[in-house]
Parts: sequence; C-alpha cells; structure tokens
Amino acid sequence: MIVLDKVQKRFGPKILFENVSMQFDPEKRYGLTGANGAGKSTLLKMLAGEEETDQGSISIPGNMRLGVLKQNHFEYEEERILDAVMMGNKSLWEAMFEKEKLLAGEVTDEVGIRLGELEGVIAEEDGYMAESEAAELLVGLGIPQDRHGDRMSTLAGGYKLRVLIAQVLFGKPDVLLLDEPTNHLDLESIGWLENFLLAYRGTLVVISHDRHFLNEVVTHVADVDYQTITVYTGNYQDFVEQKYENKQRDDQKNQSAKKKIEELQGFVQRFGAHASKSSQAQSRLKQIEKLKEEVGTRGQKRSSLVRPFIRFEFEKPSGRDVMRMEGVDKAFDVETRSGAKERKVVYKNAAFNLNRGDRVAVTGPNGVGKSTLLKLLVGAYADVDADTKAEVEKADAGEVRWGHDTSVGYFAQDTHEALGRTGAGMNAFQWLYQWDPNAPQEHIRGILGRLLFQGEAALKDTKSLSGGECARLLLAKLLVLQHNVLVLDEPTNHLDIESIEGLLDGLKLFKGTLVVVSHDRHFISSLATRVLDLRPGEPGKGAELYDYGGTYDEFLDKVGRDYLRK
Repeated sequence: MIVLDKVQKRFGPKILFENVSMQFDPEKRYGLTGANGAGKSTLLKMLAGEEETDQGSISIPGNMRLGVLKQNHFEYEEERILDAVMMGNKSLWEAMFEKEKLLAGEVTDEVGIRLGELEGVIAEEDGYMAESEAAELLVGLGIPQDRHGDRMSTLAGGYKLRVLIAQVLFGKPDVLLLDEPTNHLDLESIGWLENFLLAYRGTLVVISHDRHFLNEVVTHVADVDYQTITVYTGNYQDFVEQKYENKQRDDQKNQSAKKKIEELQGFVQRFGAHASKSSQAQSRLKQIEKLKEEVGTRGQKRSSLVRPFIRFEFEKPSGRDVMRMEGVDKAFDVETRSGAKERKVVYKNAAFNLNRGDRVAVTGPNGVGKSTLLKLLVGAYADVDADTKAEVEKADAGEVRWGHDTSVGYFAQDTHEALGRTGAGMNAFQWLYQWDPNAPQEHIRGILGRLLFQGEAALKDTKSLSGGECARLLLAKLLVLQHNVLVLDEPTNHLDIESIEGLLDGLKLFKGTLVVVSHDRHFISSLATRVLDLRPGEPGKGAELYDYGGTYDEFLDKVGRDYLRK
C-alpha cells in the first residue's frame, strides 16, 4: 500500500497539491487523469522518490519493488537491447555482471564462495530464464528476435520506448509507475500491453491520454484536480459520468443557495428596522454569510474538465474527386547495423484515391510508412504553405493529383519542430496572426480563446509552450486557414483527454475530407468511414495497402478482433 499523508507541492507560484491524504491499494490499477499541467507527472516522480514533497509524506513499504518507466530514452545507447531489458531487475543484473567478471579471472577459494552466493541470487531471481523472458517481452512489443543483440543506438525513438517498457515489466515490480506508455506505440503493441497489464497483480499507476486504453485497463481513476486527488471506482468512462454528476450537483446546490440568499435578503430588507424582528433579521444575516461562503468555496474550484471549442469551417467545398495516387514509388537511404548505406523501399507502385467526404484512418505497425504516406500526399499539393513545405516529401516516381478546388491543411507529428521553424521570437498570438494578417485581431484572439489560450496565455513565447499547447496552437492554424481537406498525423499526441474530445467533436462536424494517422482507438473508431491498413510487404517491394470501406470497428470485425493482440 502507498500512503500519501497531508502532501503539499508547489511548482513556482502554482499550487499543485494542497494537504492531500489518500492511498493506492495493492492489486488495483489506477489511471491518473487531469489537465496538462495539473501535476500528474510530478505526482509520479514523488511516488518514485525522484522528487520531494514540500510538506507531508509518501510512505511505501521497504520490501516493495518499484518499476518506473524511464523518460530518458537515450540512457542505454551502448547496451545490447536484450541487456537493457534485463537491467530492469537490478539485483539480478548486478549478480550476473559480477559473475561474468569473476569467471574471467582466476577462480580462488574466496572467489568460489562468492560465485556460490551469486548463483543463489541468480536462482532466486529466475536468472536462468532471464534471456528468454526478456526476449518474449521484446517480441510482444514488436521488436523481432534478430534485433535483440543490436545496440540500443540502432533503434528509432519509438522502439527505444518499447525497450524501456520491456525493462520496467521485466523487473516484476510490486508497483508499476507508467507515464504515457502508449505514446509512439502502434495499435498492435498497445493491444499487447493491455493484455499484459490486465494480468498484472501489483499496484499500477498509469498516466495516459488514450481513453480506450484507460477503459480497458484501469479499475480506478485517481483524478488530479482542485489541487487534490480524488479516487473514483471504475474505468475512465465511469469516472467521467461520476465527475460530471458531481459538478451538476454542485451547480444545483449553488443555484438553491443563491435563491435562498435572495429570500433571506428580502426578509432583512423588510423587517431589519423593526425592533420586534431585529433578532430574526440578525439570524438571517448569519445564514446569508454562511451560504455565501459555501457558494464561494464551490465557485473557486477550477475543474480540469475544460474542453476546447473546435469547429473546422470552409467557404467552398472541393470537387467530388479529391485525390488520386497512382504508381507511387518512395525509398530512403538508411544506415545498416554495419554502418553501410542501403536503399529502403517504403512504397512500390502504391495507389489509392480519396473522394469528397471520406474519413480515412491510416493504420499499421510503426515503421511501415504511415507518416511518409501523409507527407507524400501533402507534398504533391501545389499551394501548401511555406511552413508545411519543410515537412513533406516528393514521390520518386508515379503521381499524386489533387482534384478541383481542394485546399489541404496538414498537422505534423513533431509539433515543437513545426512551431520552431516559423515561431522564433514570437508569442502564440503573433504566430497565429501571421497566417491571416488581414483578419481582425479580435477574430484571432477568439480562436485562441476557444483553443484555451485565454488572456495572458495568448502572449506565451512559442518556445516555452508545452506539448499540448503546441498541438492546440497548430490546430488553431487549421481553423484560421479554413481548409476543406485535413491531413492529420497523430494529432492526439500530447493532448489531454478533454482536448482530444474537443478535437473529436470538431472533426465529427467537419464536412470536408479527412485523412488521419492515430494510435488512439477511441478517436479513430469515432471518426473513420474508411480504413487504409498498411502492412510490411516483401523485401524491396515496400508496404502493401489494404483499403477497407467502413468503420474501424467493422474493419476489426472483418480481420478478427485478435488482430491487434497478436
């Protein structure tokens, strides 16, 4: 059991936690929710012992083993992938390392005794099954067996994260602390992780903005809001229903209290001057003060349930035939394990088309070419803005043709980089205003306000924006430019759940054409009318494109529900 006793924590002048007392119980799986900046990651760091409380204490029994997902993805660059996973069990790894070192030298009687002690540690930690267990974790997370002997430095960023997830799971911890474990995982790997966590019997505390993941995995929600932590029983959907009910209950209490205050004030005004009624008037004044205090206390609470208002509008629709891709080839030079260069074929003779009103979800494993496909589409659009040109790709062969009256807007996966190219020395308002300098400033400020950049927040320097703020500012750009075709690459990364829901609300009402890559199943299940599933093809032939008409759930029914859990 993890116990928080009167915990207080500030971040500069901002109060994150005020006198918080609660506990995380064994064999329960907690989803940690709250708005960006509410203090979720800070809480996880305090639980892990990486950050101190300002006041109060956090108690974790000394015999409990903690597993913490590392945020430094480059910590193990020179280690073998398999070794990096086995380092998750510190006592086992140290025993194995010392054993190898001793066996490399002269084996004296003293060394022999020590080797015996080390063998005991290795046996106790199931060390003789360590490599096979580590390999099983890696394969489940999408890293094939023939890569396990490679160095960590050979992996792309998303795959480094997978190794670190395998590392923390390998340690068989009593408590798992995971901060955004599904970021950069493809749908198959997320499905595998869900299965693993559902079978986990320790205490899990996980931060995630993936609503489907939370609904599948958690048994409780620990909501960071109002400078405290409130625990709700059930999954994320249960929590939302309970929290909105509580908010409505508070609103009703405030309305009743205000009505009562008006009645009491009326009595005081009528009879306060009469001697026979003065004591009753004084009693009612005290009641008024108490009711005002209760209303004020409830009114001061600022909930994290703040949703941006997003509506994508355009003046003129595109033609019916929106885009045609025919015979497209694309390849890149990549560095092999030996350091040599070789040509990697991503697409060979790829083809598909878009019709007006399509909502296409592009799915497939990491590395198959989803982002490249989107960059090829946008790269063929003649009127792409200067900021987007740096992001996109041109086909090596073949053709991508955009149809009549199309206006294409693009959301890049790397939001910080996208802002950095055109936002140097600018605040959020200045960056957004440059995309339509003829618009009234009130119009731009209105869009910023609806995207939660209210008041002074609109004057924040772009280089100091959080990941969620960068994403919302890039979405604001799409609102300003009013495209009738939207091409979105992982738009939900870094957004909190309420912002994801706000984006989802806007896209559901969007009358144009949508192409989106996302690993958020709730998001694509709610939107997609077509699924373009990419699968690795034979060497030298690039990805194979499978076009399924229908929703994402219909796609899963067609290919089998275990498709994502292989």
